Amino acid sequence: MKLAAERIKSLRDERGLTQVELGKVIGVSKSSICRWEKDQADLKGEYAIRLAEYFDVSIDYLLGKTEY
Repeated sequence: MKLAAERIKSLRDERGLTQVELGKVIGVSKSSICRWEKDQADLKGEYAIRLAEYFDVSIDYLLGKTEY
């Protein structure tokens, strides 16, 4: 899931968001965002959907299964 961690961080940085701000948008704590970005926790279900919708990308892209 290392690619997913990199993509979450990259998408967040592109929007100029802090981990706290992104957490508020999708309803999780800063520590959850931090763990996902450090590949210390798996991104699952509802939160993957929320992130994909917010960043307007596919879940497959977010999880590193596709390039687009």
